Amino acid sequence: MHFDQYIRLAEQILNGWKPDPASYLRLAAVPEEEAMRLLPGADLLREGCFGRTVHLCTILNAKSGRCSEDCSFCSQSAFARTDAPVYPFVGKAAIQEAARATAATPVNRFSVVTSGKRLTKRELETLCEAFAEMDSAPIRFCASLGTIDLADCRRLLQAGISRYHHNLETSESFFQQVCSSHSYQERIDTIRAAKAAGMTVCAGGLLGLGESDEQALELALTLKELDVDSVPLNFLTPIPGTRMAHLRELTPLRCLKLIALFRYVLPDKEIIICGGREANLQELHPLVFLAGASGIMTGNYLTTSGRTLKQDLRMLETLKLKVRT
Repeated sequence: MHFDQYIRLAEQILNGWKPDPASYLRLAAVPEEEAMRLLPGADLLREGCFGRTVHLCTILNAKSGRCSEDCSFCSQSAFARTDAPVYPFVGKAAIQEAARATAATPVNRFSVVTSGKRLTKRELETLCEAFAEMDSAPIRFCASLGTIDLADCRRLLQAGISRYHHNLETSESFFQQVCSSHSYQERIDTIRAAKAAGMTVCAGGLLGLGESDEQALELALTLKELDVDSVPLNFLTPIPGTRMAHLRELTPLRCLKLIALFRYVLPDKEIIICGGREANLQELHPLVFLAGASGIMTGNYLTTSGRTLKQDLRMLETLKLKVRT
């Protein structure tokens, strides 16, 4: 397909047309060296749904390491041998301090992330107390606490945490290559519990694990079926000591192609580029927005460093993009 055909496809999607599976497969089959052809249409979709604005979010790693799950990419897994920091739940004061500092910036959302399959009831209650005392803060709050049930989601929402984050990580057909200590269905059940409680949901994945582009499409279509609100896309940074330390599946062009693919599948959903964007996209990093991204995670990630808010704001200014209000 030529550039104008992708643009025409994007215009049809904006007008309400829903591509059939074969159309999506053709997008997934675009050779990496032709990835740039996808970008004008993806950018048209992004701007058609979000204008010239960008969503910014940041996280606090509030409990790190010694996770009982065996996710093969994760430096915090107890099955890995890494130098990732290990510390217990940080408590209410540390959460509030980080949240207030973030609220004084243009960042839209602040999220608390914890390692482990789930928090204890006491930890969850402490987290809820921390946010309930900040109900007038000019920022929205999120949480990423692993597996969670409907009752706990309702408690989080009551405390002012409006969005729950829980990645599917990859497609169901590839999941067994990534994790064996819990099922794909458990992840879907957590997403459905958060939606049933009335929370919005942030769910995406980690690309570059060895999945094919068709399996990346499978993930995008699953997220479409689940009707999640926000889709964070991470790119693998291979960490020594993990089972995926040897993988080098990504190039800058493939990253752009996959971002664009998700935008064509999920035209009106927030697509946020998160971990690994600098290392994998390299000089093409600012093109994530042309590829369809409508948001970025700023600051550090869980166990790896990111860009400062100042750097990201300067990049947006250069691109004539504005932070969403």
